[in-house]
Amino acid sequence: MAATMGSLIGLVNKIQMACTVLGDHGGEGMSLWEALPTVAVVGGQSSGKSSVLESVVGRDFLPRGSGIVTRRPLVLQLHKIERGTEYAEFLHNPRKKFTDFAAVRKEIEDETERMTGRSKAISNRPIHLSIYSPNVVNLTLIDLPGLTKVAVEGQPESIVEDIENMVRSYVEKPNCIILAISPANQDIATSDAIKLAKEVDPTGDRTFGVVTKLDLMDAGTDCLDVLEGRSYRLQHPWVGIVNRSQADINKNVDMIAARRKEQEYFDSSPIYGHLAPKMGSVYLAKLLSKHLESVIRQKIPSLISLINKNIDDINAELDRIGRPIGADGGAQLYTILELCRAFDRVFKEHLDGGRPGGDRIYGVFDHQLPAALKKLPLDRHLSTSNVRKVVSEADGYQPHLVAPEQGYRRLIDGSLGFFKGPAEATVDAVHFVLKELVRKSIAETVELRRFPSLQADIAAASNESLEKYRDESRKTVNRLVEMESTYLTVEFFRKIHESELRPPTKDDKHSNRPPPNAAVDRYDDQHFRRIGQTSLLHCRWCDTLKNRYQMAVVYCQKEQLGRMLDEDPSLMEKRETLAKRLQLYKSARDDIDAVAWK
Repeated sequence: MAATMGSLIGLVNKIQMACTVLGDHGGEGMSLWEALPTVAVVGGQSSGKSSVLESVVGRDFLPRGSGIVTRRPLVLQLHKIERGTEYAEFLHNPRKKFTDFAAVRKEIEDETERMTGRSKAISNRPIHLSIYSPNVVNLTLIDLPGLTKVAVEGQPESIVEDIENMVRSYVEKPNCIILAISPANQDIATSDAIKLAKEVDPTGDRTFGVVTKLDLMDAGTDCLDVLEGRSYRLQHPWVGIVNRSQADINKNVDMIAARRKEQEYFDSSPIYGHLAPKMGSVYLAKLLSKHLESVIRQKIPSLISLINKNIDDINAELDRIGRPIGADGGAQLYTILELCRAFDRVFKEHLDGGRPGGDRIYGVFDHQLPAALKKLPLDRHLSTSNVRKVVSEADGYQPHLVAPEQGYRRLIDGSLGFFKGPAEATVDAVHFVLKELVRKSIAETVELRRFPSLQADIAAASNESLEKYRDESRKTVNRLVEMESTYLTVEFFRKIHESELRPPTKDDKHSNRPPPNAAVDRYDDQHFRRIGQTSLLHCRWCDTLKNRYQMAVVYCQKEQLGRMLDEDPSLMEKRETLAKRLQLYKSARDDIDAVAWK
């Protein structure tokens, strides 16, 4: 199924409109706008350019006057409808339908002044106008400011060069079809439009020549040499146009009637009668529409290739700088949580393996803590003289009968109290390692690099939490010491009593159990030495406390936090622009896929 002319031109119209909204209407490189086939209307001032466009449309709608009237590019999209009232729409005011074409003219003037002010300066930002009518063919034309040779009062000195540069930026593109308009009552060799077309399209492949004001030539002269391609040859036929007279314009003569009058001129002309079927504004519109449709069909494969390449490039750039974030609170919260999870994953890799960090904490538990515990002054605290002193003070006025329970309690409590120092030092050492791992994890979380404020917030929140849980860790490990020292079971004292009554065995020679001797006086040195050794054994039996330290420290000092998203404004703007451009290209690709163009 072949694509219809209207569907292909309508496709380009739709993409052009999206490009205009995005601000993609020319510039450096090959943008989507520049890749689209377009018809640019070029001519000098007073060449009849506006009259040609109005004849093609069949309506008076363009600003008129002396000097530079067109000061912004006008993208004019014509849409043929089978029936109904014709109307116009502007892209900058899409909710309003204009059925009064005098109001269309006023809107063009107002929109021009909105960008340029009341000065006579020009702007390269196009006005986008769509006209829906039974009296048009599907066609898109870009009306450009008229070329001029001198600046008049109120115009900047650079106006001549500014206009030429703007027009040239359109017509030098290989996808631009040039509609070069020249008045018949001037020498074609001096035509501004033809001169520029020669420079940018020397072979004439992209140029359509239009000669206006044929009815205003001096008596005895004609334009046959131009129209038949002898004066300046193009690859496409020249088309002659008879504009409305100023009197007709002043009388608001109906444009449809003006078209009939134009055709009657050619049909009845003794000079141009043989060319009549290929002359006039109606024929010009059909010729351009057919050619534009043909060019679009040829360009679609390269257009698809460009779109796919740009989609890939934009996706790669978005992957590099980060994907856009939703504007609503839910989307932002989701993003924050995802970023915090990414930080948490890196942090856990440092702790659990895969990245260095966890091994340093293991070193604290496996080397630093045991070394500190070995240096505890237990031998001094449990020396015979100190044991005698502590037990005697604990007994008070009534010496103990079997085992000095209060003495044991005080000795063990004092011994285990020495454990608090290494325990707190372990907490501080692990805290220092964790702070370093937080700093490293934030720096190594690629997803966070685009959010400096979030990085700072996560660092602050993490360090605040680590401080909080360091204090909790200290309390917890100290509480573990107190738990061990404050609860000596009956079984403990029963074992002491059995140990004292049991005769020695050969294994006792190789153990740390003090040799029992029930006959020994409770108040001699051996008795107190045995109490000290028993207390020391209990402290050594509490080696499990070391493992509990580790569990307490690890449990209390791991957390992940995150709060705010705050990016560099320029990066946010760039990402937003890329996201819009990506959507433009994807929509364009979908639109092309929806048209049977082969």
